[in-house]
Amino acid sequence: MELILMILAPLPLGFFVRNRMAAFVAYIAAHAFVFTFQTLSLVMEWASGSGAAFGGPFPRYENADLFAYGLVNLVIYAVGLGLVYLGARLGGRRRSRGRAPAVLDA
Repeated sequence: MELILMILAPLPLGFFVRNRMAAFVAYIAAHAFVFTFQTLSLVMEWASGSGAAFGGPFPRYENADLFAYGLVNLVIYAVGLGLVYLGARLGGRRRSRGRAPAVLDA
């Protein structure tokens, strides 16, 4: 779910929202909701008896797995924020291209 959000949302948010900070806040809010929903759905699926979410009826806890999960989510989050920034840059260039150049009098 996070990957789908990262592909669909940040570039258009940065491109179409004029205020860059508002675009970042909107992406952060959307990502927070999707991350929480994804985590809760996995835990609820596991708690209801499904072994598909974590690979068995009772998963083994490993620090490496926890840090790997955190690192992967951090990379997804960072790439999304980078795409918001890229969209804001592209949108700013597109909006400024339509303006006439400034004329300086000597």
